[in-house]
Amino acid sequence: MTTKHPLALGALALAAIASSAAVQAQTMPADGAKPAMEKCYGVSMAGKNDCAAGPGTTCAGTSKMDYQGNAWKYVPAGTCTSIKTPKGMGSLMPIKA
Repeated sequence: MTTKHPLALGALALAAIASSAAVQAQTMPADGAKPAMEKCYGVSMAGKNDCAAGPGTTCAGTSKMDYQGNAWKYVPAGTCTSIKTPKGMGSLMPIKA
């Protein structure tokens, strides 16, 4: 199999790399520090929480069901309450069942 336009493929590869770098630049603070994160309750999948999953659990990865209201996941600061799940929106405070 031969490529008829090697320059076009090279240009596409370069564009993909540049696009990836631009996305990373938008999500990282200018000083190189990690972006601010916040605890968001009710958005993690079963066993994928970062910590605090209620009585009978120890910490990370111990939530028993998807979107468990007392289990949290770290998300970029300012995004939690805009995360929509089948059980409602993410919350900055534990969600009571």
